[in-house]
Amino acid sequence: APAEAAAAPAPASGGFKAWLPLMITVLAMPALAYAMTTFVLLPRLQKGLGITSSVTMSAESAKPAESAKKESVPVNKLLVNVAGTMGARYLLVSLSLAGTASDFKDKIKEAEPQLRDMACGALRLKTLADLEKPAAQNLIRTELINGFNKILGGDVVQDIYFTEFAIQ
Repeated sequence: APAEAAAAPAPASGGFKAWLPLMITVLAMPALAYAMTTFVLLPRLQKGLGITSSVTMSAESAKPAESAKKESVPVNKLLVNVAGTMGARYLLVSLSLAGTASDFKDKIKEAEPQLRDMACGALRLKTLADLEKPAAQNLIRTELINGFNKILGGDVVQDIYFTEFAIQ
């Protein structure tokens, strides 16, 4: 009997069953990565940055922005010291403010000293670490839009474009 057991061929190792976990993993990982990015990460980033996607906007709220012509007004050369550098580093920013109000340019020109003061005050509080973050310009843009609209009394400034953004 022991001779018969030794003569029986050993079961084949490997084959399809051995590769099945690897194949499932290789096929499932890209699908899981796509789903996590689309349905978890991007919505959280958009919520954190205060971005509303065009899909969630109602058709009525999108119509006025499409029909009105966007005006822009430059705000040049805002120069402030970077916080925490004891005056050794500075930030130079030039902006272009954009909005669709019929009297947009007049409102901006009339309130320009207050807008420049508010922008300098907000920028002066930024540290070097704040300015070097990947989303720094978007965060600053949102902060300035909110501050400018508070001064102007409504949703006047809709976009800010940085024409200069230099840390020296």
